[in-house]
Amino acid sequence: MDYICTMEFNHDVEKCLETLHSGGVILYPTDTVWGIGCDATNNEAVKKIYEIKNRPGSKSMIVLLADERDLLQYVAAADLAIFDYLDNVQKPTTVIYDGAIGLAESLVNEDGSIAIRIVKEDFCRHLIKRFRKPIVSTSANLSGEPTAPSFAAISPAVVSKMDYVVKYRQNDITPTVPSSVVRWNNGEITVIRP
Repeated sequence: MDYICTMEFNHDVEKCLETLHSGGVILYPTDTVWGIGCDATNNEAVKKIYEIKNRPGSKSMIVLLADERDLLQYVAAADLAIFDYLDNVQKPTTVIYDGAIGLAESLVNEDGSIAIRIVKEDFCRHLIKRFRKPIVSTSANLSGEPTAPSFAAISPAVVSKMDYVVKYRQNDITPTVPSSVVRWNNGEITVIRP
């Protein structure tokens, strides 16, 4: 990263931290598509995202973590063999785990499961490590609309509802796609979204 990027990066991280700590909602680049995010342990903040997206409460959202060890804090009895699987996938992969704990109840599915992705992208990892809590990630679009492939494609109606919009990577027009989604059940993989 060059000096200007580093200043922008750090400024964005600080503003995101302020927003997340106050229960606000951010628009930020992830390891996949641009995401709408908040503190994944704050039920009121999570409800704001459902309202912004006009998303039914029955449709869950993804939670991002920065490190494998963080998984142990938010999944009861996590099967550590999942890390071997994740080490061998090429595409960012979200895993649905049973036994969600310590997260906003509106994020947890009726069966007690939760979708979590451990991110490798610099901005997300840095932000989550500094925040010391997981962050929600859901695509930056209204429910039912197509996922925006870049920041420029995000609807102004969505952008205007954010408490903070990250500037870092706004000009990046590299096409992005959502993560793969799999369900992990004692070593058995079920692919939900390739």
